[in-house]
Amino acid sequence: MTPRIVSSVVIATLLTVVSTSAQSPVSAPITDRFVDPVNGLTLDEAIARAIEQEPALRAARSRIEVAEGMKRQASLKPNPSVSFEERKEPGGTDNQTVVAVEWPLDLFRRSGRRAVAERELATTQFSVADRERLLASDVRMRYGDVLMTIRDLRLLDELVTATQTQYALTRSRVAEGAAPPLERDLVDVELRRLQAERSLQEGRAETAMFELKRMLGMKADAPLTIRDSFEDLVQREVTVSSPVLDASRTVEQRADVREAAAQVAVAEAKIGRTEAEGRVGVTIFANYMRTDAGFAQRGFGTDGTVERVRGQFNYVAAGAMVTIPVFNRNQGDVAAARAERTAASAAYDAARLAAGMELASARAHDMRAKQAVALYASGAQTLARQNLTVVTQSYELGRVTVFDVLAERRRYLELERAYTDALRAAYEARTALNRALGGQR
Repeated sequence: MTPRIVSSVVIATLLTVVSTSAQSPVSAPITDRFVDPVNGLTLDEAIARAIEQEPALRAARSRIEVAEGMKRQASLKPNPSVSFEERKEPGGTDNQTVVAVEWPLDLFRRSGRRAVAERELATTQFSVADRERLLASDVRMRYGDVLMTIRDLRLLDELVTATQTQYALTRSRVAEGAAPPLERDLVDVELRRLQAERSLQEGRAETAMFELKRMLGMKADAPLTIRDSFEDLVQREVTVSSPVLDASRTVEQRADVREAAAQVAVAEAKIGRTEAEGRVGVTIFANYMRTDAGFAQRGFGTDGTVERVRGQFNYVAAGAMVTIPVFNRNQGDVAAARAERTAASAAYDAARLAAGMELASARAHDMRAKQAVALYASGAQTLARQNLTVVTQSYELGRVTVFDVLAERRRYLELERAYTDALRAAYEARTALNRALGGQR
């Protein structure tokens, strides 16, 4: 046997092994690893789990506890101060003891501090509520991405299986001499192309699943399956009528707009607190002083005996110390607080305007996307599948060529992907509408 013949046999054997491996039937759909119609995770469960476990949101909630602590602290009265002093005469016997107490009355100040702390607590609560609103929207998007990639993966699975069947049929025809080898090779190339697309789509599905796990606060290796299908989820979403609400009232109820309004209230409270701190301040005080002093001279005591001149004296004093705001009335701090209020008012107007525009845009997008899905679902998808079935059966009967089958299969794939895009647009539009409505249905 010549070297050329040996090489030809080896190459032919390798090509046969590769071709057989490439065309082997799919034992089970790849999508089974991602979908569990019974125990899989639903959209509502995903949102609830994310709001409960997402690390960034849990960190944001701790700010509420911080604000509550600051509010509690702002309500407390200032502590009195006590001082003790002992004086002694070096080398002598005289001494003096003084005990003093001071207590700032905190006039006009505690109510201002408390008002600021209460409004800052409300601002923090609205901020966390807004983060929950945005997180829920992000989870909806990631959940939809997973379902979209799974739908495309399931479609490619079906096409790969159908093309494998067609390849087996074409190879049999070629072996019997009923078809040219070119048809077998064309189907072989198409099958390999679809298998490559399916592999890439599987990677997209895995990536989308990892993103969803991150939003849910799960580890990358944690098991997770999805219960819904993309078509069923989108149909449920778009069939729920969007609420007909007063736009201005809806905008005012959004968490981000309420947070901006709370920031205005905080700025106003800071103005009041700063002005109060520039008013008269009063501190009351009291002290007790005990003095034991004497002289070197001697004199007659009460009983007529001679003794050293010495005596003990007790004094009690009380009074008030008043801080008079002659020069410093917190003029600079008041001006800064008023500037903050102006900025907060402008931010509130901007938030209202942005929310109104977002709501109007989301309503328009939702309506158009819903119409697009209805056009596809009204029969285009079913008709395209029927066309592919008819062309495939015609090829099996020898009435059309393999080119017709490949062309029809690609048209069907394009239509299904376009339908997926329409479903995604409708789902994203409804998600954007829910986000614009502040999480309302």
